[in-house]
This record gives sequence, structure tokens and C-alpha cells, in this order.
Amino acid sequence: MRNKKKISVTIDNEIFEAIEKAAETYKMAKSQLAQEAFSMWFKKKTRELMAEGYVAMATEDREFTETALDAQKEILS
Repeated sequence: MRNKKKISVTIDNEIFEAIEKAAETYKMAKSQLAQEAFSMWFKKKTRELMAEGYVAMATEDREFTETALDAQKEILS
């Protein structure tokens, strides 16, 4: 038994034609093509969110470092 679900989507004619052409060119079922597209989209979004998180962490780390440095300067003065 497969763990697959069926969905229905509404898309623009242009995209539909591109999907039809890609499915024929690459000899893939449209459902397989859609699954790969969704998978790529999720991976891209995950990478984008991770990058945003790393930037935020770097900013927080920099702020903490500057605060710690200022505290050390006060102690040593």
C-alpha cells in the first residue's frame, strides 16, 4: 500500500502548458513532476529560513560580544 494522497490544484494556462511540455520532455508523470517541484520549494524555503536565523544569531552574538567587551573595559579601567 502506498502512502500517497491525491490533491487538486488550479493553475494558470501558461504553467499548465509548461508542465505538459516538461512531463513529455522528461518522460515523467505530471504528479511526479509536481512532487519534485513541491519538494524543491520546501527545501528552498527551509534554506531561506535557516539563513535568516543564522543572520539573526550573528547579530545577537555580535551585540552580546560588544556588551561583554564594554563590561571588560569598565572593569579594567
